[in-house]
Amino acid sequence: MNPSAKPIRVLVAGLGNMGRSHALAYHNNPGFEIVGLVNRSKPVLAEELHHYTIHPDFKTALAELKPDLCSICTYSDSHADYAVMAFEAGCDVFIEKPLATTVADAERVVAAAKKAGRKLVIGYILRHHPSWMRLIAEARNLGGPYVFRMNLNQQSSGPTWETHKALMQTTSPIVDCGVHYVDVMCQITDAKAVEVRGMGLRLSDEIAPDMYNYGHLQVKFEDGSVGWYEAAWGPMISETAFFVKDVMSPNGAVSIVMDPNAKSDDIDTHTKTSVIRLHNAETGPNGKFIHPDQDLHMDGEPGHQELCNFEQAFVLKAIREDMDLTRHMHDAVQSLRICLAADESVRTGKTVFL
Repeated sequence: MNPSAKPIRVLVAGLGNMGRSHALAYHNNPGFEIVGLVNRSKPVLAEELHHYTIHPDFKTALAELKPDLCSICTYSDSHADYAVMAFEAGCDVFIEKPLATTVADAERVVAAAKKAGRKLVIGYILRHHPSWMRLIAEARNLGGPYVFRMNLNQQSSGPTWETHKALMQTTSPIVDCGVHYVDVMCQITDAKAVEVRGMGLRLSDEIAPDMYNYGHLQVKFEDGSVGWYEAAWGPMISETAFFVKDVMSPNGAVSIVMDPNAKSDDIDTHTKTSVIRLHNAETGPNGKFIHPDQDLHMDGEPGHQELCNFEQAFVLKAIREDMDLTRHMHDAVQSLRICLAADESVRTGKTVFL
């Protein structure tokens, strides 16, 4: 990359948890220059961000500021319209996951990116995490077919529960969080998903009658691999086994072993892996294991803000080096398709065949 290249002028829309972290990443990276922030209300911001003007309306800010890049970190029901608007204005786009709330909208965003000849990067934070990259590589080394067992449940209260309730106005937990972990499954197997089932339950009167804050999906892949993912939010959620990240194959297993003192609503817990345990299934003539389990201690892991910094460094590289993001965009649509099929299954009680 050319260090003397002009900074990329970025407009950040949405200043919730992720938006604030991405804004800090742009602020601290000399490859970017923030031209404005967009949020309907005045949020609490880190001191470094205080001097940037906050605009109430995305469309107006886009027309007035003419950024090179739009960073869309708003609630997911506005993602598709904002992204298409940005592409039509000639911008590159970084968009938080999920890419959209329907497959049709996700495909519309990808089509707009291709038509405009601009870059579209979707906020799959685990793709930039050294430990998750290692987990995926170790699982692929085992060879399939695979069993994927994954969850991320959050016992949330206070401001975190308020955020979760706001998210559930448009998106269920198995869609909002599930896209990350289904994406990991897809990267490991490389096979197409063929069948999806889902079930869910509304455990709170504080959310809409047609929304559920506990969800469980099951997915079957073309190569015979199967997986489940569970996500739940709220003050009633158990912290027992809230974090399971486990991949099994005929040749063994690879798992993330979580610190037993970790808390489910700590944002760093969602990405930190502590230890990756490798289990080899090979046995000797006596029927006993030949190799002991191996623990890979993932010391010096990046925290949440550092991962956001990595993610935006990738955005910069993608734009400056004109990277081909075809597979990146395809994968984002695929993981969303699977999670939305699970949501459809929850609501209809029927298996969805893809």
